[in-house]
Amino acid sequence: MFGGLTEAIKAPIRRFWPRLRLRTILLVTFVFVAALPGVGALFLRVYENTLVRQTEAELIAQGTALAAVASAEWPGSSGPELIPRVSNGIAGGPLSTIDLGTRPMPERPEPASVAGSPAADAQAAAIRLAPLFDATADATLASILLLAPDGRILIGKNAGKSLAGLPELAAARGGKAETVLRRRGDYRPEYAFEWLSRASGLRIHHARPVLVNGKVVAVLLLSRSPRALFRGLYEDRGKILFGIGAIFATLVVLSGLLSRGIARPIEMLSQATRDVARGGGTVPEAPHTAAIEIQALYSDFATMADAIDRRSRYLRDFAHAVSHEFKTPLAGIRGAIEILEDHHADMDEADRRRFLANAGADADRLAQLVTRLLELARADMAEAEADASTDVALPLRRIADAWTDRGLAITLDLPEALPRAALPSTMLEAIVESLVENSRQAGAARVRMAAMQADGEILLTIADDGPGIPEADRARIFEPFFTSRRAAGGTGLGLPIARSLLASHGGTIALAPIERGTSFEIRVPIAQLQPPPSAL
Repeated sequence: MFGGLTEAIKAPIRRFWPRLRLRTILLVTFVFVAALPGVGALFLRVYENTLVRQTEAELIAQGTALAAVASAEWPGSSGPELIPRVSNGIAGGPLSTIDLGTRPMPERPEPASVAGSPAADAQAAAIRLAPLFDATADATLASILLLAPDGRILIGKNAGKSLAGLPELAAARGGKAETVLRRRGDYRPEYAFEWLSRASGLRIHHARPVLVNGKVVAVLLLSRSPRALFRGLYEDRGKILFGIGAIFATLVVLSGLLSRGIARPIEMLSQATRDVARGGGTVPEAPHTAAIEIQALYSDFATMADAIDRRSRYLRDFAHAVSHEFKTPLAGIRGAIEILEDHHADMDEADRRRFLANAGADADRLAQLVTRLLELARADMAEAEADASTDVALPLRRIADAWTDRGLAITLDLPEALPRAALPSTMLEAIVESLVENSRQAGAARVRMAAMQADGEILLTIADDGPGIPEADRARIFEPFFTSRRAAGGTGLGLPIARSLLASHGGTIALAPIERGTSFEIRVPIAQLQPPPSAL
């Protein structure tokens, strides 16, 4: 059920999904990632909450300074006195105590009229502090009130009236500073999108006690509207625009780097592969600005193109050689058939048998060529056996015993300890057997077989005392169908088959220099034996 629903959703997406360039995908991705912080700040109001707390911190700093001055100037004071610190924090409250996520309190009520007059010391202090408070309010644009402990306003608007009953006033009478968020009744939107701001209709109120000789003699009540979100953005527009510019400049640089490091090299490689597929061109060198993985991809493509080119040349040459090798016996068979058809009645029995024998010999050669071609194809397609391991001495000794009985002198030169070779025993025996057979057919009377460990490999040497290979033919002996014994039935495929079989297991065969006779060197990897499983 869910699989069908998922497929139903994916089908139209696959149908209408646009084809995009890699650089476009990277650019869109970077732009989206770069926009995430801005989008998060817009919806989480992180920046606006910071503005509110900044305003609160300013009120706390102003209140602390004014409370210290009021404490020092109060009649009967021995000096400035502030809220004492306690072990579990600051009695005046932490630097930030409000958050836009909390529910604001209602608007502050209007002051109520009260009878009587404040204490004489409070009146004297108010007269002395009023100019300072007025100047501070003009400079900071904050509302500053000095209240008596009972809530009567000593300095500020509506002086003589009372704000008793405020929660923040009660906290300050207890010797603790308090900050609250309250709604603004006179708020009217000023900007088009001001409704997005949660702090536009709020006001911050901070109450701080004034201490004289350890006693709360008055309360400072400061209030101010926080910086509006859009006003803050406007005031910080230079920094914000610089940040946006820096982000997009970084994106442009990164896009350029990715284009030069990934997109453009891939386009070049794609064009080069199309040229190679058409039969022309080569894979160029990887650009220096390309990523390491892209440079490795260039190298792999170049290796593959070279391998394809070598294989193509090999197939062309092989097809030409096959055509040439098959043409001679086929021509002989056709000629014999035509002669027999035209002169069958005029021939005696001996001539007929001679022509039939020639046709049969050519047919046998064709059959031998087909068999050897199949063997060469199997050798070219052979895959290495992962756990192949052979004691080199055993197949060499079997070959020596067999050919000694047939009249060929075989000399073995084997060390006492020799690592195992990483190829099957039957394969090694067939290769060495073919080389010994070639030596016998060339007229050699002695063959020397030696083995040793050299350069992390096993080196086998098969040398004979025959007439050797002419200098002009030494470079062609591994070419398919090249043979100097064509009249004796040689196909010229034995050495190519041996080379392909060895190559399938990481080995090589080469003609080695020697004063007299012929010498081949075979190199095969050393088998990496797996440790036996530990007993439980």
